[in-house]
Amino acid sequence: MSDDVLSIIPNDPQWQPNRDAVDRVIALVEDLTPGVTDGVDVEIDVTWHDVVTAVDCGENLERIGCPLCQAAIDTEWWGDLLEAHCDDGFTTLAVEVPCCGGSTTLDVLDYDWPCGFARFEIAIWNPERLWFSEDELTALADRLGHPVKQIRAHV
Repeated sequence: MSDDVLSIIPNDPQWQPNRDAVDRVIALVEDLTPGVTDGVDVEIDVTWHDVVTAVDCGENLERIGCPLCQAAIDTEWWGDLLEAHCDDGFTTLAVEVPCCGGSTTLDVLDYDWPCGFARFEIAIWNPERLWFSEDELTALADRLGHPVKQIRAHV
């Protein structure tokens, strides 16, 4: 069986909230994702990572583009990179892209389905919705105390 995960992460990969802010935002997440029709609550996982961790879109990833030369970057390169850092995370997001050999950072690559990097994540498993609206993201950011973005993974 496969799962869908809608994750909310801070725009700044290094930023982490305090627990009071998380309690406020979780209450809103629960209101925005009330569960499935048979009364089962959605599962919400909150994680503080020690190091920056990739939050990718799983099987939803269609393309990665280079911000320097606009060429497509092989998704196999991306998969190998994630595998290499799955246990220890990322101490830096700096990378030399394989297409043109230029230096950039992983968080500015052009991901077709959004991907991100974070030391904090709220993951909503199998939500009965595709995305949060811009207004909902703003409300979540206000409660968390930091701008956020969303990543939808199919795993």
